[in-house]
Amino acid sequence: MPAATPPVRVALFVTCLVDLVRPSVGFAAVKLLEAAGCTVEVPTAQTCCGQPAYNSGDTATSAALARQTIAACEGYDYVVAPSGSCAGMLKSHYPKLLRDDPEWAARVEAFAGKVHELVSFLVDVRGFASVSQTLRVRATYHDSCSGLRELGIKQQPRTLLESVEGLELVEMADCEVCCGFGGTFSVKYGDISNAMVEKKCANVVESDADLVLAGDLGCLLNIAGKLKRDGARVKARHLAEVLAGELAEPPIGAAD
Repeated sequence: MPAATPPVRVALFVTCLVDLVRPSVGFAAVKLLEAAGCTVEVPTAQTCCGQPAYNSGDTATSAALARQTIAACEGYDYVVAPSGSCAGMLKSHYPKLLRDDPEWAARVEAFAGKVHELVSFLVDVRGFASVSQTLRVRATYHDSCSGLRELGIKQQPRTLLESVEGLELVEMADCEVCCGFGGTFSVKYGDISNAMVEKKCANVVESDADLVLAGDLGCLLNIAGKLKRDGARVKARHLAEVLAGELAEPPIGAAD
């Protein structure tokens, strides 16, 4: 994986789920970013992006978390997250939260301009077109809502997956339809969420894929849990794990 341009300093926004549930995704992200010629640091002052509070209407808490995140990460050239959902919060919703705060309005706009989701950063900013990995598997890709609709992430993951030697990428039906996770949505509206993930998993199984991939760990946990409860053989992996060749950990949900 050749470096495209001179090194830049990147703050990796790890995300809560990666930190607590799937650290291997964070290590895979570091590997990919370093291969793209980046110097990667993980600011220790980062915590949650504030999305659960924001989605629940608690703007005071989410604004406080936004200020903390900006202060921790604004000194870097870029801020990159292995999650369309969290990157969307940082890039699209932080400016709305702080636009009326005279002390933070300019800072949040500058910060938002530095924020990228991992794979879109690799392809659109660093010029990646391929990775040097081999994985002989049939895989399908789920487009997460935030990545697709807030950040325009569609072709970028497919471009890199198609470069993995031996990987056959097949499109499932309704790949752009929500899996039903939606963060707090799946907690507040469990029955609706379950009906949505049931349809999503039926499409995953129907694709005859060995792996279902996505760029958001929340979606993958939701899908993997339903696949396991249904006894399906399909396993779930974060996109970064496949692209970086970091597959030593069991598939997502396998140890539950």
